[in-house]
Amino acid sequence: MNIMIREMKANLKSLLIWSIGVLAMVIAGMGKYAGMKGTGQTMNELMAEMPKSLQAIMGTSGFDLATALGFYGLLYLYLIVMASIHAVMLGANIIAKEERDKTAEFLLVKPVSRAKVISMKLLTALIHIVLFNLVTLLSSIIMVERFAEAETVTDGLLLLMSGMFILQLIFLLLGSVVAAVYRKSKKASVISTGIMLVLFILSILINMTEKIEMLKYITPFKYFEAATILNNGKLEPVFLFLSVFLILAFTTLTYRFYQKKDLNL
Repeated sequence: MNIMIREMKANLKSLLIWSIGVLAMVIAGMGKYAGMKGTGQTMNELMAEMPKSLQAIMGTSGFDLATALGFYGLLYLYLIVMASIHAVMLGANIIAKEERDKTAEFLLVKPVSRAKVISMKLLTALIHIVLFNLVTLLSSIIMVERFAEAETVTDGLLLLMSGMFILQLIFLLLGSVVAAVYRKSKKASVISTGIMLVLFILSILINMTEKIEMLKYITPFKYFEAATILNNGKLEPVFLFLSVFLILAFTTLTYRFYQKKDLNL
């Protein structure tokens, strides 16, 4: 419990900064929708005339920008990128920080097993991403419903936030695996964030050409796309299965490698 309290305090400032950032993005994004509300159909026509490559980069394909939820779907792409960066950095830093800050010896001389240390750290990180997700969800519901008029948005937003939460878990644990495996703890955050960005770029490339569509199973960013979720009204079972597999695999690898790792004390 002391480890959890220590980690909650150590990462509180970061959580507040990221939460303020995502709150500002939701408010600014839906504020932009308010300014464009009267030209929704014109915006749809304009986006449809854009090259497919540019649509893929901007994430505009498959949305009805004349509706509040459709416009939010466009914004969702940037929200999941923010959430993923926060999660992967949190996962890497919360594991690597003891070596980086030279406090590993102080922590591990206590009558606490490495498995318990990992458990407490990951549980703390889970609480942080839940709080981040709740901030995003509540701000999204308030702002989207404000402009939705007769449109039903809550169910769609809950599905989108569920997808985002699963992505957060995947990247949180990806970061923890990299930190547990990589010997140079100071670079764990950089490497895990780099992997995440490569996966994001891959998802954009897949949207640009059908020739590499089979690679969609490799990048989690293709698992919970807003257009697919909103159009189908559900999360795809095959991607849920893959997500559970990755979460369990990354968790197992984190425990296994950290317990065998020679720590730089």
